[in-house]
Amino acid sequence: MEKEELLQRVFGYSGFRPGQEELIDGVLAGRDVFGIMPTGGGKSMCYQLPALMLPGITLVISPLISLMRDQVMALKAVGVSAAYINSTLSGPQVQAAYRNLQAGKYKIVYIASERLDYPGFAGLAAKLPISFIAVDEAHCISQWGQDFRPSYLRIVNFIEGLPRRPVVGAFTATATRQVREDVERILRLRDPIRAVTGFDRPNLYFDVIRTGEKDPELLRLLAARGGKSGIIYCSTRKKVETVCANLRDRGYGATQYHAGLSDEERSQNQEDFLYDRSPIMVATNAFGMGIDKSNVSFVIHYNMPKSMEAYYQEAGRAGRDGAPADCILLFHSGDVQTSRFLINSTSENEELYPAQRELVRQQDLKRLDTMIGYCKTGVCLRGYILEYFGQKHPDICGNCGNCNGTFKTVDITKEAQMILSCVRRIHDKLGYWVGMSLIVNVLRGSRNKRITELTLDQLTTYGLLRSRSQSKIRAMVDHLEGEGYLETEVEHQTIRLTARSSQVLYHGQTVAMKVPMEPEEAVKVQQKLSFDETELFGVLKELRGKLAKKAGIPAYVVFSNATLTDMAKKQPLTMSEFRKVSGVGEIKAAWYGTAFLKRIQRFLDERE
Repeated sequence: MEKEELLQRVFGYSGFRPGQEELIDGVLAGRDVFGIMPTGGGKSMCYQLPALMLPGITLVISPLISLMRDQVMALKAVGVSAAYINSTLSGPQVQAAYRNLQAGKYKIVYIASERLDYPGFAGLAAKLPISFIAVDEAHCISQWGQDFRPSYLRIVNFIEGLPRRPVVGAFTATATRQVREDVERILRLRDPIRAVTGFDRPNLYFDVIRTGEKDPELLRLLAARGGKSGIIYCSTRKKVETVCANLRDRGYGATQYHAGLSDEERSQNQEDFLYDRSPIMVATNAFGMGIDKSNVSFVIHYNMPKSMEAYYQEAGRAGRDGAPADCILLFHSGDVQTSRFLINSTSENEELYPAQRELVRQQDLKRLDTMIGYCKTGVCLRGYILEYFGQKHPDICGNCGNCNGTFKTVDITKEAQMILSCVRRIHDKLGYWVGMSLIVNVLRGSRNKRITELTLDQLTTYGLLRSRSQSKIRAMVDHLEGEGYLETEVEHQTIRLTARSSQVLYHGQTVAMKVPMEPEEAVKVQQKLSFDETELFGVLKELRGKLAKKAGIPAYVVFSNATLTDMAKKQPLTMSEFRKVSGVGEIKAAWYGTAFLKRIQRFLDERE
């Protein structure tokens, strides 16, 4: 069967996404491949489809237990024999999987990288007809990557220990140039076919909301997204629990996920989220790695992540079906200290030598600085992300908070002089630089005990901006830092003047700043449906829920939101028309086609 026919019959897609066909053809021709595609860009198709066309077995090596489970469930839903082997299986279950492998019952097997070190598995693998090994999340092999895993370094030893070297493919969503070079070198890819499709996700809307009052802001954002499924990321377990409890008290169907919960509770909560019993998941970054839930309509970061790679990977869990989705980050300067503490206190990578751990820590701190810049920048947010990953981009994307906001440019030269002068005078008074909070409190004329004890209330700059809110002063300080008039000392997070500040203080340099004219609303709609089409979408969504419940599977496994949207627009009335809906393959058409066609016909009859 040709690959185009397989794509349509099994997966329900009429065409390949950028980069997919090139990589698939390379694998089928016996070439190593290296695919860099954004989260939701279709990486899995690049190893799933050739696995069905190649003889023998395809091994997919992944660090993501959630991805293994989700993708195996999705593959089985379209009639593909697949399995996973990881730490969630009991000893008898692992042995049963080994027997099935030997019996040739699987075409695709997902496996954790640590499993390759097990002598029992290595011995078994040597007897298997392995045609293709796909290394997912390949950035984990590089010490320069944001999620370095020492076990990934040993993948190449496993491959070279096989009686016959299979085709090897590496796939990742987030990789700088240095990481890409590491992947090719360490995995020893042989003249690989490379496909870098770009990191842009046009359906995602990005926004950063600077606020000291995160809970009211979060509730406002959720109220605008009633009934939609989403993830809220928090930096600590304690914050996960307080945010989740707060949402439940206000009637939201929220559940939680962090490493402090029992395995059973984590599994149950994840299942509740996947099956839409709890549409909102509040979690640390322990949740979501590899989650393939397609109908996530928003990802809100309650706290700033530690790196741009981590942020883009987590935000990328929204809109995986191509439907519009929102990625919103709530930022407060306190997030910087929390992230820095987490980096400095981490106990990960104990397998590394002290010098290696220190190298990783320093790289993490550099990535944190990039993330802080994202939270403070006034330029296009999408452009900032793409710039970091080395991709060209327009200056204005038209789909982020900085580009789409209703802004006006105001002259803040006078306020800038007050702020810069205050920073200087505090330093002259104390003999050292101080942090953001103290500067803001002096400018606002606070009677804070520390200010009076240090006699900072006697400075001429004391209270000069008492009419401005803390958030507005902080925004101006951030802007001055972004313009190069201030800088933050990394180790202690103190703010100091740069040489350039003298241009504003003494030489007449003016300072302009973009400010929002009104509060931002980040709700975007990508596909516009007519009134009737919107109503039909709701009817089809209800039917999907009933069918999913009856089958005991998540609703998105039946059909994604994007498929229902296309169905509502095309309104098929025959099986032939139904198969032309994006995301409808032969298996799903056979299983669900009759029910959906009858419901569409009834909907149209009721409107005649």
